[in-house]
Amino acid sequence: MADSRTMRLSHALTLSLTALATLAAHAAAPAAPSLPPGYWPEEKVAEILAKTEEVRLAPDLSRLTADEQAAVKELLEAGQILQGLYETSRHHQALASHAKLQALDRKLGSPKRTQELLTLYRLYQGPIASTLTNAREPFLPVDPQVPARNVYPPDATRAEVDAYLAAHPEQRESLLGELTVVRRATTDNLRQDLKVLQAHPVLDTLHPGLRESLQVRAKQPDAKALYAVPYAVAYGPEMVKVYGLLMRAAEHVRASDEELARYLRNRARDMLSNDYESGDAAWVTGRFKKLNVHFGAYETYDDALYGVKAFYGVSVLLLNEDATRELRKRLSGLQGVEDALPYTAKKQVREDIPVGVYEVVADFGQARGTNTATILPNDPLYSRRYGRTILLRENIMRNPELFAADERIWRTATVDAHAKDLTSEGNFQRTLWHEVGHYLGPDRDAKGRTLDVALEDYADAMEEMKSDLVSLFALHAFNKSGSLDAASLRAVQASGIRRTLQNVRPREDQPYQRMQLLQFNWFLDHGLIRADPKTARLTIQYDRYVDTVGSLLEEVLALQHAGDKAATAKFFERWSTWTPELHDVLAARIREAQGARFRVVRYGALGEK
Repeated sequence: MADSRTMRLSHALTLSLTALATLAAHAAAPAAPSLPPGYWPEEKVAEILAKTEEVRLAPDLSRLTADEQAAVKELLEAGQILQGLYETSRHHQALASHAKLQALDRKLGSPKRTQELLTLYRLYQGPIASTLTNAREPFLPVDPQVPARNVYPPDATRAEVDAYLAAHPEQRESLLGELTVVRRATTDNLRQDLKVLQAHPVLDTLHPGLRESLQVRAKQPDAKALYAVPYAVAYGPEMVKVYGLLMRAAEHVRASDEELARYLRNRARDMLSNDYESGDAAWVTGRFKKLNVHFGAYETYDDALYGVKAFYGVSVLLLNEDATRELRKRLSGLQGVEDALPYTAKKQVREDIPVGVYEVVADFGQARGTNTATILPNDPLYSRRYGRTILLRENIMRNPELFAADERIWRTATVDAHAKDLTSEGNFQRTLWHEVGHYLGPDRDAKGRTLDVALEDYADAMEEMKSDLVSLFALHAFNKSGSLDAASLRAVQASGIRRTLQNVRPREDQPYQRMQLLQFNWFLDHGLIRADPKTARLTIQYDRYVDTVGSLLEEVLALQHAGDKAATAKFFERWSTWTPELHDVLAARIREAQGARFRVVRYGALGEK
C-alpha cells in the first residue's frame, strides 16, 4: 500500500511539474503583438500561409557582360516603379496601407505577426486577399475591393458610367481608352493633373490640347462629370523616372545589342507619349541577343468594370539560345492552321512569329507570378502591321515542384488508368500553341470593331478560351499529318483537360477560371469526360476529343466574329454552371491533393532569399 501511495504522489508531482513547465514556457514565449483594428487576425493569416509556398527564380547572370548587368540593374529599378503603379491602380489605398504596415513592422521589431502580413501583401500585390473559398477580402484596414479598382473613380458604378457615356458619347474613346485613368472633375483632381503638366513640360508637349481642356473644366468643376487623362500624365513623375532608367539601360547595351537598345529607347519615349506603336514595332521585329524585356501596360484582366483598362507589367528575361533555336525550327505552317479553323472570315497571318525560350530574371506587376508564357502586343492593328512575340518562361514551365502539384491534381481527379497521361512536355507544347492561338482566329467582329470593344468584359475570357481550343485543334492536326506522335498528342490532350479543373468555384471577375469551367462543362456534356457519381473521378473518352473540341471552338469563333455581347453572356450563363454534387466534390478532392494553392515568387536578382 505504501508503495502504491508513493507512486501516486510521484505521478501527481510529475504532472504538476509538467504543468508548471508548460506555463513557464508560455510565459516566456513572446505574445503576438496586438494590432490596430482592420488587420486580419493571426489565425486567418495562418490559414492562407499554410496553403502558400515560395518559388525562387535565380538564373545565372554571369554570362552577361558588365554593361549588360548594369542594364539589368536599371531595368529592375524601372520594374519596381511599375510594381508600385500596378498596386495603386488596383486599389486606391494600396501603397499607403503597405507603408503603414511596414512602419508598424519596424516599430514592433519585425515580429512574426507583421512579417506574415507583409508576405500576404506580396502574395496578393495589394491589401485584398483571395480566401480559401475564393472570396475577396481586405486583410489590412482599407476599403473593400470594387470593380472600378483605381483606374476609374473607386466609387463609380457601371450604371453611372454607362449613363454618363450615353449623355456624352464624344468622351467614350477617352474614358474607355486602354491607357487612361478616369477621374471625377473635381477641383483637386484637375489641379493635380495641371500641376503634373506644369512640372513636366515634356508631357505638356506630347499631349497637345490636354492642358487647355483641363483648364476649361477647372473653371466649372463638377464632381458628377468624368474625364480621362493618359497614364503618362496620371503617373507623370513616375513615368519621367522610368524614361531615364530605360534610356540609361539602352546606353549600356548600345554596343553589344543595338536592336535591344533601339527598343528600349522607343519604349522610354512610349511611356511619356502614351502611344506604344514605336516600341511594339521595335520589340516584335527586333532580334535581340541575350536579354529581352516585356515592359508596359497590356493585359486588361484586372479591370472588373469594363474589361478595357490595361495594367502595368514588366519581365526581365534571359534567353536560352539553344532551346529557342530548336523551337523556331518546329514552328511553321501557321497559315494552314488559320485556314483550317471552323469559321469563314479567314485572315492572312504572318508565318514568322518571333518566339523565345527564356529564364525569368524578375517579374513585376501584372506579369508577376507563375504564369508560363506571354504573347504580345494585343492591339489588333499593331499585330497586323508587325506581328506578335511569344515569350516562354522556361524556369517556370519546367519547374519540377510546380509540375509535381499539377500531377497530384491530375491523379486525384482522374481514374488510375490515366495516371501517366499528363507530362511536363505535354504542358509545354499545349502552352506554346495556346500562345500561338492568340495570333489566329478573329481579331475584329463583323462590324470591324476590336473584340474588347464589342464584347467588353467577356472579351478576355473568350480570347483565352479560343486560344486553349486552337492549341488542341492545331496539335490534333499535326498528329494527323504525322508531325506529332501519338504519345505526345495524348500528353497534350491530358494537359488540355487538366487546364479545366477547378479547386474552387470561380468568381464573376475571373476570366481565366470561368472559361476553364465552361470548357469542363462542355467536355462533360459532349461525352469527352465522364464523372463517377460517387467519387467524381473522371474517365476520359479520347475518341471524343476531336469532335468535342471542334464543336466548342466553332461556337467560340462564331461569337467572337458576331461581336454579340448579349449572346456571349447567355453562352457563359448556360455553360459555366456549378453543381454541388459534382463540382464541389471534385474541387474538394483537388484541394486535398494539390498541397499549396498560392505561390509567392522571389527573385535572386532582387536580392531575395
